[in-house]
Amino acid sequence: MSETITSPIFDVSVPVPALSKGEREYRAFLHILPGLLSTHRGKYVAVHEGQVVDSDADDIILIRRVHARIGYVPICVGLVSEERQVARIPHYREYRPAGDTR
Repeated sequence: MSETITSPIFDVSVPVPALSKGEREYRAFLHILPGLLSTHRGKYVAVHEGQVVDSDADDIILIRRVHARIGYVPICVGLVSEERQVARIPHYREYRPAGDTR
C-alpha cells in the first residue's frame, strides 16, 4: 500500500484594512438614524466623531457651517428619512456654443 503524505498547512492572516474616517462617520449615521427620525425627520444632519454636531434643511449650508466650525475634515452629512438617499455622482458637462453641431 502507498502512504499518503500531507504537507503542512500554513496559516495566512491578512490584516483587515482600517475604515476611513468618512466610512466610520457614515456607519455612525446609520447606527443613530432610527433615533433621529423622531427629532430631525426631513433635515440633514452632520456627523463628526460619531455624534451629530449640527442639522439644517439645506445640506450645502450645513456642510459649509460645519467645516467653518471644525475645519475641513471628513464628515458624514445625511438626510434623516426612512427612505434611502440617492447618491450624487459628480460628472463633467460638455460646453458647446449655440449653433455648434459637432
